[in-house]
Amino acid sequence: MRSLEWLGMARHGESTGNVAAHDAAARGLDAVDMTLRDADVPLSQLGREQAIALGRRLAELSPDERPTAVVCSPYLRARDTARLALEQLADPPPIVLDERFRDRELGEFYLLTQRGVQARHPEEAERKRRLGKFYYRPPAGESWADVALRLRSVLGDLDREHPGGRVLVVAHDAIVVLTRYIVERLSEEELLDVERTVVANASLTVWAREDDELRLVTFNDTSHLKNAGLL
Repeated sequence: MRSLEWLGMARHGESTGNVAAHDAAARGLDAVDMTLRDADVPLSQLGREQAIALGRRLAELSPDERPTAVVCSPYLRARDTARLALEQLADPPPIVLDERFRDRELGEFYLLTQRGVQARHPEEAERKRRLGKFYYRPPAGESWADVALRLRSVLGDLDREHPGGRVLVVAHDAIVVLTRYIVERLSEEELLDVERTVVANASLTVWAREDDELRLVTFNDTSHLKNAGLL
């Protein structure tokens, strides 16, 4: 990426789906008790507060450091995070939706816990072990490599459309991790090492231009959430 001055990636705030998934895993269930499609999962009350804290963090930046453009996943939890965050800025840029920033599609495994996948699809669990996390594609879903392909497309468009710009993307944990893979030219092994760190809800990851390259400034920063007592 040769044109952007600054690229920020924020994960959406805590969603009701995050809460339900954690509860299902803690209870040893095979599936998450939720009927909504992934695109319609809303923020929890904590997630709304986290989005506001993210916006206040952005508002503390000087005018020449704030985002000049905001692009967002069309999923509700990301859209509401972007909206609540930008409401904290005096003169925010408009939010542009791009479906290429949507979350990774899990296909038939949507709403299944790891226990559920192992119990109901043991042959797929074995196939994943053989192929590895990066290349494994769940039935009717996407591999990490599939997501990286669409990300290369949209990041290339942002670079061309915003020369010298500062772009904030509000999306999902997999999008944040795979953007590191693309921007920093990581290997599969390096990517999987990064992926071991849980990307926190409403965290901020930033790259800034240095020596004609975008270089990582901060990864998974949650200081604004800690300061607000939201962690």
